[in-house]
Amino acid sequence: MKKLLILPILFIFNGFPQSGFNFEFDYAQFRYDSTSNFLELYYSFNQASLEVISENSHTNLQGLLKVFIKDSNTGDTLIYNYWKVQHDIDTSLVSNQMLVGSLGFVVPKGNYICEVTGSDLNDVSKSRIISEEIRITPFLHDNLQISDIQLASKIIQGSENKNSIFYKNTYEVIPIPNLVFGSLQPVLFFYLEIYNIQSESLKSPQIKMSQLLYNSRGKLVKEKHKYFLRNSDSRVEVGSQILTSFPTDTYTLVISLIDSAANIGISTAKKFFVYNPDIAVEDSFEISTTSVLSSAFGSMSEEELDDLFDKSRYISSKDDIERYKKLNTIDGKREFMYEFWKAKDENSSLPENEYFRQYLQRVALSNERFTSMGKPGWKTDRGRVYLLYGEPTEIERYPNQLETRPYEIWQYTDIEGGVFFIFGDLTGFSDYTLINSTKRGELRDDNWARRINIR
Repeated sequence: MKKLLILPILFIFNGFPQSGFNFEFDYAQFRYDSTSNFLELYYSFNQASLEVISENSHTNLQGLLKVFIKDSNTGDTLIYNYWKVQHDIDTSLVSNQMLVGSLGFVVPKGNYICEVTGSDLNDVSKSRIISEEIRITPFLHDNLQISDIQLASKIIQGSENKNSIFYKNTYEVIPIPNLVFGSLQPVLFFYLEIYNIQSESLKSPQIKMSQLLYNSRGKLVKEKHKYFLRNSDSRVEVGSQILTSFPTDTYTLVISLIDSAANIGISTAKKFFVYNPDIAVEDSFEISTTSVLSSAFGSMSEEELDDLFDKSRYISSKDDIERYKKLNTIDGKREFMYEFWKAKDENSSLPENEYFRQYLQRVALSNERFTSMGKPGWKTDRGRVYLLYGEPTEIERYPNQLETRPYEIWQYTDIEGGVFFIFGDLTGFSDYTLINSTKRGELRDDNWARRINIR
C-alpha cells in the first residue's frame, strides 16, 4: 500500500531556463481503494529563483510550499498545509538546476480545487500560485482501468532505494513537473498502472497497448504497439521516447488499451512541451481534429474501425452510413467514429463516454448469449433489440412446448408505457426471429402465433 508522504525530498536535474519565479507543479492519480484515489503531487523550484542562504558554514536554498485542496461542491477543506523546503547546495553547480519533490495524499471521490503555492522562504514576494481542478473517480474493480500517465526525467528500474519517496513497484520514478523536454532533457520517460486485466468483461487472451504521440496540430508523429497477456490482474508499464529530433511544439502522449474481441477500449493522455531551438519547424502540416487524440479511436486499425461501425449500424442514420462509406482514409474514419460517439454521449462532463462503454458491453453480452450457427449474437434479432433497448424488464421463455416451436416474450415496462417483443425459433437451431412487437417502428403481426404453431 502506498504511504502518505509528508516530507519533501529533493532531486536535482537541469531545467528549462525561464524568467520570473520558476516554480512548477504536476500531478497524477493511481488506484487506492473503492472510494478513494492516491493523488501524487510533484513540484519543482528552480535554484536560480531562490535566495542563497549561508548558515553555520552551510550554503542552502529555502523554499516554502503550500498545498490547499478543497471540495469544489461543498467548499470544505480537505488539505491545508505548509512545508519548508530546504536543500544544501554546491554553488559551483549551474544555476538552472531544479529541486524536485513529491507529496502524496489519499483523496476520496469528488471534485476538488487544488491550489499549490511555491515561494522563497526568505522573500515571500517571490512566489507563484498554480490552481487546478481535479476530479477524483476511483478506479473500480469490475472493468479494465488505466491510471494517469506520470512523465519523468528518469526511471530507475529495479531500484533498491525503497526509502525514496519516488519509489513504487520496484521503480524509482523521478518526476518532471515543468513537463519540458528537448535539448536539456532529451529523453521522455513515462510510468502508468493498469488494473483489472483479468476482468470477466474481457475476451481476448491478450491486450493491445498503443503508444501514440501527436503534435499540436493533431498529426501522429510517432507510434508504437505491443501486446501483453492477461496472466495477472494488474501491471506497471514504463516507457521512453528520445525527443532530440522533434521540433519545438506542444505534444500529446496517448496510451490506449484495446480488447478487440470484447470491443472494449480505454485510453489516457498527457500533454508536454518540447524545446529544440536548433530543429526547424515544418512549414506545412496536416490539420485534423485534436480531440480524437485522447480517445481509443486514435489507436484503432482500419479493420477495427470498420468492425466497430458495422456493430453501430443499429443506432446509425442513413446519412451516417453513407458518410462512412465515402471515407477512404484511416484518419477520416477515426475522426468520424469519435464525433459519432461524442454526439451520443449524454454527459460530456465525465471522463468516459458512458453510452459508448454501455453499448460495447451490450455487444459483448449479445455475443455471449445469442450467438447461433456461426452468426454473432449482435447480428441476431434478439441481439439487435438488446443493443437498442437494453436488458428487458422480464423475459418469459417457452423452450419445450408440445404444440409450438420454442419462443420468448421480452417485456419492457419503461418504454412507451410498456411494450413487448416476441421471438420464435422457427428453424430449430436456436436462431430466434422477431415475429411480433408492440413497439412503434418494430415488426407488428397480431397473428404471430400461427408462425410458431406446429400443428
